[in-house]
Amino acid sequence: MEKVLTFPAGAVAEESGFSHSERVACLKEHGAHSQSFSTMQPGMEYFDLPGIGYIAFMKRWGFKMVLADPVCDPAHFEFIIDKFLKSHPTAQFVQVTKPVVDILRRKYKYYGTQFGSEIRIDLQKWNLKGGKKQVIRTAINQSATMGVEVRESHKDDHAEEISRSWIKTRACSRQEIRFLIRPLKNDYKENSRHFYAYLKGKPVAFIFFDPIYEGNRIVSYVPNISRSCPSFKQGLWYVIMNHAMEVFKQEGIPYLDLGLVPLMVADEIEPQESKLLRKITGLIHEKGNFLFNFKGLEFAKGRFQGTVGRNYCCHRRSTPLFSLLALLRMTGII
Repeated sequence: MEKVLTFPAGAVAEESGFSHSERVACLKEHGAHSQSFSTMQPGMEYFDLPGIGYIAFMKRWGFKMVLADPVCDPAHFEFIIDKFLKSHPTAQFVQVTKPVVDILRRKYKYYGTQFGSEIRIDLQKWNLKGGKKQVIRTAINQSATMGVEVRESHKDDHAEEISRSWIKTRACSRQEIRFLIRPLKNDYKENSRHFYAYLKGKPVAFIFFDPIYEGNRIVSYVPNISRSCPSFKQGLWYVIMNHAMEVFKQEGIPYLDLGLVPLMVADEIEPQESKLLRKITGLIHEKGNFLFNFKGLEFAKGRFQGTVGRNYCCHRRSTPLFSLLALLRMTGII
């Protein structure tokens, strides 16, 4: 039987019309995207449709950048996008899924170019077997030999100290990445889980996992913030990840999402993509490790052997160079 959609009579969009509690309720009901939680970060603006959901966006240099899919029932994506674009006709969309791409292409002739990939792991099938997971097993064994312990903590007394020292070692060392993921300091923290690695009782690394919701139920977590002391290499990330995954698995959480792997795209070019933008982003992926560790992140997340899904940015022009620069500036990459 065909599903009949009903919308609130006279549904009217309101800029930041939701109260905090209403937005949280909407997030818990419809926050199924890996970055739905990040729509609660500081600096966001909102397009709200009471009874439907909201779209989160940020401004830079006159450009409006939407983060992730609309936070609403997917059956209402088209309705809320229609309303949103009437008020913000030049907006661009970042880190969205194919259903949003299809709506924007069919109705508004947007380009939908691959922006990266996301990886999801079925926790009930998770194990450490396989050649590609050797690096994870080695990291776990080395950490055990060193006496590293991992446990969940609700005290973040050392998080900023570790983060400051970590950021100094990064390619974009002025500040942490923002917008595409929420910052370390986030006013809204409900159901976020914090796991630390300790050496001789001192915290030396951490990962903050944010919840992903479906129907008021946590169905996954995503490791949005990870930091370690400069004296420790990538291995601690694997160790904390594996520990947290085992905890979530025991709790009955179905999945773990690894979040965005920027510019990790399929070889094929889809019909709605900008070929020129694909060439530009491909060049950034190959030559731009001085801006961001694209290949290192792709390698690390690829060790977990999850299911890969495509991620897109949607734009009006085939070569949105100025808006791309605005996005890089907004995120803190440049």
